[in-house]
Amino acid sequence: MKVTIGIADDQQLFLKSLATLINTFNRFNTVLDALNGEDLLKKLERAEEKPEIILLDVNMPHVDGLHAAKEISTRYPGIKLIALSMNDDDTTIISMLKAGCCAYLIKDIHPNELEKALEEVSQKGYYNADAVNINFRRLLLRGDTNEVKISDRELAFLKLACTDLTYKQIASQMSLAERTIDGYRESLFEKLNVQSRVGMAMEAIRRKLVTV
Repeated sequence: MKVTIGIADDQQLFLKSLATLINTFNRFNTVLDALNGEDLLKKLERAEEKPEIILLDVNMPHVDGLHAAKEISTRYPGIKLIALSMNDDDTTIISMLKAGCCAYLIKDIHPNELEKALEEVSQKGYYNADAVNINFRRLLLRGDTNEVKISDRELAFLKLACTDLTYKQIASQMSLAERTIDGYRESLFEKLNVQSRVGMAMEAIRRKLVTV
């Protein structure tokens, strides 16, 4: 039985093209599409069959991706959400993760990676592009928050890194030199097996080191 997919994006050509692509994947089938968050929420209310996964554009008119994600997470907690974005702006993506998304994808993603992301989200409930070099499935299955040792100061930095503050602002708030903040960042990248601030935030949320 195929996994059902919903898509919300205000660019109609992209929306239809993405649906067509997903329908070529062996295990997935699109059952709902919408041109904005408001349209999506209305269609979800009426839908007899709710999609198991929704690909959600960040920037849409009327109700944007962030507000739609919060609403869907509250009303339909069983639906898995994947954020779609034209760019990899850390602040926006972290906001989407905290709103309930379990993955983020850039719109120029290769079809093979898209299919892999859908598989990971369907089977494990999470997809982190930074996890390409680690055994992420093992981590997801274990969910072990004690695999790494994080100091109190690193944890304080980690919580601030999951906000919209810049690294310079974090340094100021923690009354530390920017060089020290850089050290915390590099240490956590290594400990959490990630390569970016967004990947670090995703791991922090997954491990429940940071509450959303």
